[in-house]
Amino acid sequence: MKKPFYKKWWFWVIVVIIVVAAAGGNSGDKKEEAKTTSTTPKQETKQEQPKKEEPKKEETKAKDNVPVEYKSALKKAESYAKTMNMSKQGIHDQLVSEHGEKFSAEAANYAMNNLEFDWKANALKKAESYAKTMNMSKQGIHDQLVSENGEKFAEDEAQYAIANMKANFNENALKKAKSYQKTMSMSPEAIRDQLTSENGEKFTQEEADYAINNLGK
Repeated sequence: MKKPFYKKWWFWVIVVIIVVAAAGGNSGDKKEEAKTTSTTPKQETKQEQPKKEEPKKEETKAKDNVPVEYKSALKKAESYAKTMNMSKQGIHDQLVSEHGEKFSAEAANYAMNNLEFDWKANALKKAESYAKTMNMSKQGIHDQLVSENGEKFAEDEAQYAIANMKANFNENALKKAKSYQKTMSMSPEAIRDQLTSENGEKFTQEEADYAINNLGK
């Protein structure tokens, strides 16, 4: 009988050759892989740092080119509005008047354009002052507020003042009547006519009647 081929010497020589060749190939592959790995530069992922915002430069303020006269006119206008409760038109006219402040028209216009004020409140204060110190009628006060020869308030400002003022016009009529009687020795009927006259005190008929009925009390 023939020996099985795996028992023959040449079979084992072939096996040894194959094993050695395989071992050598694996070793070469590992060296090549290691060489490739070592020579490949590492790529580091750098995180982008947020850019720092540069501080904004302070905006340069515009130079104040307002003339001194304009500033003075504005201060004077503010004073008239606050201390004398004047109207906007009244202040303007006072600023430019030859008998007043004598500012230029440009300075006065600048002042009024830059003056922020509650003109209705001023009209109300003026109205109450006329009622209290001069014992005027409601219609008389209104006409004085809007008059070009008076306070020069706008119509809406005068209306606001009349609607919101606090005054006893019956008592005002009585005080006026007593003043006419004392200083001018007028008769009751003459006083009545003066109280209600459109060219006089402009009280209502009811207010005048109250005054005459209480004149001797």
